[in-house]
Amino acid sequence: MPRFAANLSMMFNEWPFLDRFEQAARAGFAAVEFLFPYAFAKNEIAEHLERFGLTQVLFNLPPGDWDAGERGIASLAGREGEFRAGVAQALDYARATGTRRLHMMAGLSPSSDAAARRRYADALAFAADELGEAGIDLLVEPINRRDMPGYFLDDFGLAAELIADGGRANVRLQFDIYHRQIIHGDVVTGLRAMMPLIGHVQVAAVPLRSEPGTGELNDALIFAELDRLGYDGFVGCEYRPAAGTREGLGWYEPYRAA
Repeated sequence: MPRFAANLSMMFNEWPFLDRFEQAARAGFAAVEFLFPYAFAKNEIAEHLERFGLTQVLFNLPPGDWDAGERGIASLAGREGEFRAGVAQALDYARATGTRRLHMMAGLSPSSDAAARRRYADALAFAADELGEAGIDLLVEPINRRDMPGYFLDDFGLAAELIADGGRANVRLQFDIYHRQIIHGDVVTGLRAMMPLIGHVQVAAVPLRSEPGTGELNDALIFAELDRLGYDGFVGCEYRPAAGTREGLGWYEPYRAA
């Protein structure tokens, strides 16, 4: 049975961020993920995780100036020093919260730009080596350009190439079912082919990015396929509730009971 992690950047937005930990635990989740922890003290987040018996499974490296539209800096020219400082900051938070996986956002660059690819590969190698010393996996995630126009890593095949070229055992694929369906479709075949690379899975319904079971995919079948494939990681619930987080948790009841 899949193990689900509530994404606190998207779920339980009816409460202030630090109150979402309690709400996730009360809803039956044993694990959480979110985009970024850096607006809060690392010890404050760690205390909330411990108080409510939650495992932190994932967050992102610093993304640059998010409010100004940046979506990562790994492929951007002239940002190498900032990127390396961000890796150190993320590691500090990961150690404090017991997080074993960090996602590296690529940034807005043409995927056909050879220089951007070299910068991305260098960033991946640096981050993977730094995280590897702490026993932490580095995740890379293809993101569709409908939601994030201009994003460098917009193809699952390219992600697999970059992972192979990097040659780091702790670099894994973040397989987001929502992005996969929009970019390529063929979700189950993709899971079967890429399972050896996958370090984390995320889910949201297509096309509205709402609760599982409300879109064009048979999410229950996909969850069963993850079991059949022997996936034992977490499935991050990176969706936007259509009409309130609690009101939309009906899909989760069969899994919560298990």
